[in-house]
Amino acid sequence: MADAIPPTPRRALGFWPTLALVVGNMIGSGIYLLPATLAPLGTNALIGWGATIAGAMTLAYVFARLAAKLPCAGGPYAFADAAFGPVVGFAVAWSYWILIWAGNGALAIAVVSALSVPFPAIASGLPAFATALLMIWALVAVNMRGVVLAGRIQLVTTLVKLVPLVMVILLALWLLLANGGSAIVDNPPVPISAGAVSAAVALTFWGFLGVESATVPADRVKDAARIVPRVTLIGTALTGLVYLLVAGAIGLMMPVALTAASPAPLAAFLGRAWGNGALEIAAIFAAISALGALNGFILLQGEVPRAMARGGVFPGWFGKDGSRGTPTRAHLVSGGLVTIVMALNYTGSTGALFADIATISLAAGMLAYFVSALAALKLLAGDRTAKLAAIVSAAFVLWMIYGLGLRANLWGLGLLALGLPVFLWVRRSR
Repeated sequence: MADAIPPTPRRALGFWPTLALVVGNMIGSGIYLLPATLAPLGTNALIGWGATIAGAMTLAYVFARLAAKLPCAGGPYAFADAAFGPVVGFAVAWSYWILIWAGNGALAIAVVSALSVPFPAIASGLPAFATALLMIWALVAVNMRGVVLAGRIQLVTTLVKLVPLVMVILLALWLLLANGGSAIVDNPPVPISAGAVSAAVALTFWGFLGVESATVPADRVKDAARIVPRVTLIGTALTGLVYLLVAGAIGLMMPVALTAASPAPLAAFLGRAWGNGALEIAAIFAAISALGALNGFILLQGEVPRAMARGGVFPGWFGKDGSRGTPTRAHLVSGGLVTIVMALNYTGSTGALFADIATISLAAGMLAYFVSALAALKLLAGDRTAKLAAIVSAAFVLWMIYGLGLRANLWGLGLLALGLPVFLWVRRSR
């Protein structure tokens, strides 16, 4: 099992940086890019957002209760290891690690996609690829320097990223008050279907990746048994409210063709009312938002293999911290894997590439969420509310797996299979 939480370090994460980690990881690229991906689904997309928010809140409750019981490093890995042993623990950790570093490729793409509005020269090709890698490795360096610096950056970027989202909400309210029902765009109707809603749910959950963020570096959080559950629930509820208002405004007040074709739909929404200057400014805010999420998940992509190594299911080499007390080796390897993913896939438009990498990383990571829900059924057996939330969460995850489709799930299974020789090698060497 993962190591018990040690005495709180002198420079540990407090309530606000930890809340910023949760909110900042969830509010990243999803709400900025997904409106374009979801636009052809029409009303199905809004239904999907609603269902995903409900599912995310049940998952948040499950992680909050698990974190209160087991405030130790590793998050989903620690819970799976405690409930089902090292074999399942490794599978979950490997799944979650893939979700993080592969997903970081999509986050880097989101940064470049937003920056391409004011800087068209980096919209595609080698300039886009180089810019994305620069973002990744700069934040790897930040996280290798120390968790406190990473936490401060996360807090600042979280506050900044809320500005354009609040602007969208306020603009939508003003348009409704000024124009009434005429503010609603008459988009072509799209039939509501179970398949379309399932596809929307699978994609919209990308915006809630990070619901478990505070549980992963729990050994670096002050009073983790109290703070981690609180920020998990508060952060998820706040994020869900913002998503619902912003997605509803864009879905109802922008022509679907314009939304689908835009590399930065939120910026386009503001630009329609306030001109190209507002569009470019909003695009920069969108880039900062995705950059903040990238920073938070790069922190996690180093912490997960460190926790696995210290739990005995990953090579011990990954468990050794650098001179600044950070998992330097894990950060370097994870950064290298993100670079490979980017190099193999950086072709075509940023929007299409974002959707491909996002769905594949989601498919690979669904095991972590599903097993965490099952772990709650075992570890929280005396808590009826938590058990009910765990059952609902497990069903929700299975629905998402269905919605991701065969191609993404086959890719996910292939990435999971790559972990088998690693596990056998570590087991034999120990």
